[in-house]
Amino acid sequence: MTHALIIAHGQPSDPAPAEADLAVLAAKAAVHLPGWTVGSATLADEASLARAVTGGGVVFPLFMAGGWFTRIHLPSRLKGAGADMALWHVLEPLGCAPALHDLARVLVAEAVVAQGWDFTETNLILAAHGSGRSPVPSDIARHVLAGITAAFPLMRAEVAFIDQTPQLIHTQGFGPRSLCLPYFAAGGGHVTEDIPQALAASGFAGTLLPPVGADLRIPALIAQAILSGQPVCANECRWRAA
Repeated sequence: MTHALIIAHGQPSDPAPAEADLAVLAAKAAVHLPGWTVGSATLADEASLARAVTGGGVVFPLFMAGGWFTRIHLPSRLKGAGADMALWHVLEPLGCAPALHDLARVLVAEAVVAQGWDFTETNLILAAHGSGRSPVPSDIARHVLAGITAAFPLMRAEVAFIDQTPQLIHTQGFGPRSLCLPYFAAGGGHVTEDIPQALAASGFAGTLLPPVGADLRIPALIAQAILSGQPVCANECRWRAA
């Protein structure tokens, strides 16, 4: 199977910019996949999705969590757009890739070094979307934070969410020697608006880092995940590291 389709949520209120950004990401991933074709589409643009699902291949969800969204909703949307689901195979999403969890640790380490701080005097917020309906997104975020704190002796490290408790807007006591790493796949409104606004309201005085998914190493990471061909979990399994 040598065709991959990268699918993201997109921006329903203004689909075109997210579609364009995703197409650029797909082209960058294709550089690391010789012999493959790599397409892209967002769920926010029905016409784009319908055009993208002709033929067959593997679907790589540019989502930060698995569970119901990748098992049920995404296949349903693909089928509704005209995809023959006997020809398409949905892979585990970006947020579940162990290599992404490793990258999150690297990004924290690089940021601490760049600031000239000591790990023992650095505070960290891992900002994630969360869910009011499923434990899966928070499971993954907490697993990522646990990996970071196991690697580095941070003074304080917490995970906070936009869509569930503990909410980012309620974090307190994060002074100048603090980092906030958004566990998000792309820029979008959550990263450019919701997170900065919540941090400002909470009195956060540290440094807001770019989202994990914006790192230059992401296209190669996506390509490797596509090559590994890890199928989406067949049940509701709350995600755990292998």
